[in-house]
Amino acid sequence: MTVIRIVAAVVVDEHGRLLVVRKRGTTTFMQPGGKLEPGETPVEALVREVREELGVDVVDVRELGHHTAVAANEPGHTVAADLFAVELAGEPAVQAEIEEMVWINPHDPGDIVLAPLTAETVFDWVRGR
Repeated sequence: MTVIRIVAAVVVDEHGRLLVVRKRGTTTFMQPGGKLEPGETPVEALVREVREELGVDVVDVRELGHHTAVAANEPGHTVAADLFAVELAGEPAVQAEIEEMVWINPHDPGDIVLAPLTAETVFDWVRGR
């Protein structure tokens, strides 16, 4: 199985809701983030991806560890993700390849399709806060 190295931003608002995004051409919601570019540190990639996808800067970053999961949109692949809890410098907005952005209740996410990393790892962290 091919491994894709990514960074992912875990954004929780003051009401305990989790921000998830859906990229254009996909059906699965996940954390904002993406692949590292050559020479980037995980934090540099995170800041760049959040700026590109949500149009805002990151003001606080807390490492949540390294996690693996089945890739949501690339069959036969696994993601190796560095997860970070982040605080945003303003209101996020759909940018770049993002088609849709929603705030969900991690205890009752409804019927949207979630990436395995979100459903299996991120929810555990958010629910345990």
